[in-house]
Amino acid sequence: MNNMIGTRIDKWLWAARFFKTREQASKACDMNRILSNNQPAKPAREVHVGDMLHIKNEGGKFEVEVLALSQQRGPASVAQTLYRETEASKEARRKAAEERKLLGPMAYTAPSKRPSKRDRRLIHSFRGDY
Repeated sequence: MNNMIGTRIDKWLWAARFFKTREQASKACDMNRILSNNQPAKPAREVHVGDMLHIKNEGGKFEVEVLALSQQRGPASVAQTLYRETEASKEARRKAAEERKLLGPMAYTAPSKRPSKRDRRLIHSFRGDY
């Protein structure tokens, strides 16, 4: 493929397996979690070989260079050939994972008892379900 033809960024993110569905990829674009060459990317924006993308998803923050275009989702081994992650990005994700490991069980502590009727009322009003 030549450089003039692009792929929709939401399709590419899905094909490269950054998101499980194209809908999730589109939502991430709408929520400004995807930057293409340091510009917020809308779902229909075209991605080209050589573009630098900043991607935020459940796996963390990625900084990748687009190496190839694809409109169909293949196996993970193929998806990984579509991009190259920068060393700085790999290092930052490794550090974040280590910090999570150190926090470990302290990050979330379960309540010691069941919520009382009053607690439940507060939880329901907070969530907005009645």
